Amino acid sequence: MRKLGADIRNARRRRRLTQAIVAERARIDPATLGRVERGLPSVSLGIYATVLFVLGMIERLGDLADADADSVGRLLEEEHLPERVRMPRPVDDPR
Repeated sequence: MRKLGADIRNARRRRRLTQAIVAERARIDPATLGRVERGLPSVSLGIYATVLFVLGMIERLGDLADADADSVGRLLEEEHLPERVRMPRPVDDPR
């Protein structure tokens, strides 16, 4: 969360926007934006998303838990793959 807050702060500064302007555009209190930029976990994810939207970075939020980047999940999934795959029996097969 601290890294996310620092990244948001740096993005705001690179865009030469004041905290007051970003807070106004995000419809939040400037003190809340300060908590976002410090990366405090007590701030809701919705507020982080709103600030990212204001900064034009909302598409990156979808990458946080991207299944394609989940190397641990893929390894766990591969452990449970079947050894053999069998074709299902036809429904009218009397066996």
